[in-house]
Amino acid sequence: MATGNHSSIKEFILLRLSADTHIQALLFVLFLMIYLLTLLGNLLIILVSHTDSTLHTPMYFFLSHLSFQDLFYSSVTVPKMLENLLSQRKVISVEGCMAQIFFVFATTGIEACLLSVMAYDRYAAICHPLLYRQVMRKQLCVRLVWGSWVVAFLDALINILLALDLDFCEVQTIRHYACELPSLFSLSCSDVSTNAAMLLSSVLLHAIGTCLLIFFSYTRIFSTILSISSTTGRSKAFSTCSSHLTAVSLFYGSAILRYLMPTSGSPLELILSIQYSVITPLVNPLIYSLRNKEVKAALRRTILKYLQCLRQHGRDRP
Repeated sequence: MATGNHSSIKEFILLRLSADTHIQALLFVLFLMIYLLTLLGNLLIILVSHTDSTLHTPMYFFLSHLSFQDLFYSSVTVPKMLENLLSQRKVISVEGCMAQIFFVFATTGIEACLLSVMAYDRYAAICHPLLYRQVMRKQLCVRLVWGSWVVAFLDALINILLALDLDFCEVQTIRHYACELPSLFSLSCSDVSTNAAMLLSSVLLHAIGTCLLIFFSYTRIFSTILSISSTTGRSKAFSTCSSHLTAVSLFYGSAILRYLMPTSGSPLELILSIQYSVITPLVNPLIYSLRNKEVKAALRRTILKYLQCLRQHGRDRP
């Protein structure tokens, strides 16, 4: 089998979502609408979290960063997927593929870290309400967010530096609609054992490390909720963490199932990938707005304030 390196292989061919041009056009419209709604929903969460004084709390500080990360994550893969849906040749350059892998890896790690940080925040709020403000100081919240970004980017950097040394065979077809690190291993003529070991270590760090923090946080949370004597109190306490628990289930459920499956380009694999890379960034703001009275009230106030500004601007015009 002939081999080559990055100087001889300039691009990879991506798996098309459908061979039917009419279905591709429908998918383009569908994913474009999803992407625009994702941008709108997450930008609104960021806006109200920063402008509404009632949301200047640690929970909404973390939520605004989660929304920014979802914007970032969705923008890494969806624009290229939309471009390929309208193109005859579904290709991506080697450099573009490596960049996409780096940012997919980094943003996935950031989301895992942020979700675990938010679980700790809910633990502090429910299990130690009197000490909550003292524990979750602004300095600590900023450090936790920056720590999430630094750890995720360093982890992605190590993995991508190892991937840059891979040589690729003549077969250039990635059995996926986007570039992901496991998809490159089957295309490489190099020994990928070091890459696979590093990837496994990264998955263990993010998946198991963050899952354990979330698990122990919610074990204590549920124990505290069950010890509350009144039904109203239990319901109020559970409502403060139900949105986060839903977001955790969606992200980890689809991501773990996706990476437990071999890279084959099967319909189920593509559905799971679309779930966590396209759908999850869309539904996260819906989960936190539709199930949260404070966010809904803040959204109404922000929209009313914006409409009043428009009316005032219209009256002031000559």
